[in-house]
Amino acid sequence: MGDPARKSALYDAFAHTGKALSSGKRLELLDLLAQGERTVDALAKAAGLNLTTASAHLQTLKQAGLVATRREGVRIHYRLAGDDVAVLYALLRRVAQTHQAGVEAARTAYLGDDQPEEVGREELLSRARAGEVVVLDVRPAEEYAAGHIPGALSIPVEELADRIAELPADTEVVAYCRGEYCVLAHEAVRLLTAHGRRAVRLSDGMLEWRLADLPVTTGEAA
Repeated sequence: MGDPARKSALYDAFAHTGKALSSGKRLELLDLLAQGERTVDALAKAAGLNLTTASAHLQTLKQAGLVATRREGVRIHYRLAGDDVAVLYALLRRVAQTHQAGVEAARTAYLGDDQPEEVGREELLSRARAGEVVVLDVRPAEEYAAGHIPGALSIPVEELADRIAELPADTEVVAYCRGEYCVLAHEAVRLLTAHGRRAVRLSDGMLEWRLADLPVTTGEAA
């Protein structure tokens, strides 16, 4: 039958990971780290947190073994502890979407009712290789540099209105961002459509692209 106390200790150890995930802001930090390594300052800014709060959340994640760090001078850089953490985060979202009624309403409220046309990963790969579409990465430049779809152009969504002329006028644009629940690609498609451009979004994003082991290129935009 085993020792009940030792069994409880084992399950408490499992629960430690669950407790670390029981904060929306900590999940948001994992979402950001799934795009690439970042400093505490950068994470705090991206997540809308002050430094003290961001540091506390990151320490909780570190104590649970979900993130790792490296020091560069006085700066601490955080990263996911492994690809399995990204898998866990993606699965948590999928389970919540499937089994928790409130998620869909929250998703719609955040992303909008007017869902743009979508394409899947395999279709995007095929059409991009055939030169039928322009692939547009609308994440911040540092996320693009950390890893992007090969051949994708980088125009952060906040710059898109001023840089539409950089996109070919006669080719459909496929915009993508961080993942399935990222609003940036939705905003980009709405903006492009309002300017008379043909635009759709990738049905998920860079998180799912990486987890599918599809090709990824690193480096800043030319």
